[in-house]
Amino acid sequence: MHDILIRNGLIYDGNGRAPFPADLAVDGDVITAIGRVTGRARQEINAGGLAVSPGFINMMCWANESLIHDGRSQSDIRQGVTLEILGEGFSMGPLNDELKVYMKERQGDIRYDIEWTTLREYLAFLTRRGVSPNVASFIGAGGVRANVLGFADRRPTAGELAQMQTLVRQAMADGAVGLSAALIYAPDSYADTAELIALASAAAEYDGLFAVHLRSEGETFLEALEEFLQIVAESSVRGEIYHLKASGRRNWPKLEKAIARVEAARAAGLPVTADMYTYHASATGLDAMMPGWVQEGGHQAWVARLRDPAVRERLKAEIALPSADWENSYHEAGDASKVLCVSFKNDALKPLTGKSLAEIAALRGGDPVETAMDLVIEDDSRVGCVYFTMSEENVRREIGLPWVSFCSDSASLAPDGIFLRSNPHPRAYGSFARLLGKFVRDEGLISLEEAVRRLSGLPADNLKLDRRGRLLPGHFADVVIFDPATIQDHATFDRPHQYATGVRDVLVNGVPVLRDGEHTGATPGRVVDGPGRSD
Repeated sequence: MHDILIRNGLIYDGNGRAPFPADLAVDGDVITAIGRVTGRARQEINAGGLAVSPGFINMMCWANESLIHDGRSQSDIRQGVTLEILGEGFSMGPLNDELKVYMKERQGDIRYDIEWTTLREYLAFLTRRGVSPNVASFIGAGGVRANVLGFADRRPTAGELAQMQTLVRQAMADGAVGLSAALIYAPDSYADTAELIALASAAAEYDGLFAVHLRSEGETFLEALEEFLQIVAESSVRGEIYHLKASGRRNWPKLEKAIARVEAARAAGLPVTADMYTYHASATGLDAMMPGWVQEGGHQAWVARLRDPAVRERLKAEIALPSADWENSYHEAGDASKVLCVSFKNDALKPLTGKSLAEIAALRGGDPVETAMDLVIEDDSRVGCVYFTMSEENVRREIGLPWVSFCSDSASLAPDGIFLRSNPHPRAYGSFARLLGKFVRDEGLISLEEAVRRLSGLPADNLKLDRRGRLLPGHFADVVIFDPATIQDHATFDRPHQYATGVRDVLVNGVPVLRDGEHTGATPGRVVDGPGRSD
């Protein structure tokens, strides 16, 4: 008598092998048999020849706050995601008292008390409240820096750097999957290569992964890639490039050189991988079109500078030109019509949601760059934006790379309540279904078994997770049943709040959270530890 028996499935086991028909038995939270399974079960699920695969791993998401508000993780669960990897650059811990105040002040539509200090305590807070997917996190280098140096643009002293390394080691011992850095954003951008090598070396002591948003994906893309490879080599850490891309039309041809460089490094033994989302537009904030010097000291200092006429004139001149010193998403987009403003926290500005920066400037009778400065001031936030900076052909090229896994780079949402107060990038609802529908089934860029491997087995290996990412006896029962013939994303930039379809059933730790396409309300998600966890 098994707890759950999935019959008549076509098994895609996460290893990239050809699928095979089999039954799958679950007892408690683990898979106990795959093949011709006899006997009965307390609950039988007839897969009816549909694909049965490991749960998908979202290699980089921003569900930090959305899971606090709604632990069901609807937009991702309905695509088969059973593990959310959090913590790009600025993780939800560790937090000193000053950072707790700072984060509280910066909250938008989702409001919450900060009841934790360490990253581990935050993850425990999530699972205690109840979440449907499993959760894991990197410790963010920017947050580590802010704990010790605040938001100052300066080098740490030897003592301060030692404090930062201690914070990394503590988080790694607490189960963080690695160290992350987002090097186009302040305060991460203030770190030099030596500082990052020191922090990555601390993570490497616990066999953690170093994941990085490169210092440039545009004008100095190839130079930024070299910095990343240097950090990986000199710190003996394993490396992951967040959302691999070449940003800005003039930089699109650089992708081939970057791929060749990564593959040469891999052939030479350097443990380097990458992830991506399946769209040609990115999503970030208006801070991504402004240099680091104007943001030094934190948000309020940034806003204060934007009120200064002399600063505004200097910014207008700098933003108008490409720069090798900082990443200019506005210039990479080409013009203000390719920058969508999708998330405001000021109710008075919410009617502008979904309009381009060019449209907003025209409505106000102003210059687009000055309008961007005004919006930051008026909204008292970075203002969420979508930038159309990438090539669809480059997206297809990256999908074909066997060392690239997948992410949403977004929160996990639902088309109701507070989530409707902003427009997300459609990747929040469609990144994984878009891979399996548009790029695998419709365009045949890679096989379905290879896509499943890169959604499950590959990221589990890169993160060195215990018994996740594959359908094997003894592995945790994170299981997805989906229809390869119908799986489809529906979210668009104009109408992003639309669920993907084609995923029928999802189990997390042996508990059904999606049944016949509907959420069961179950919240069996757990904290998943990295390889350095010490009890």
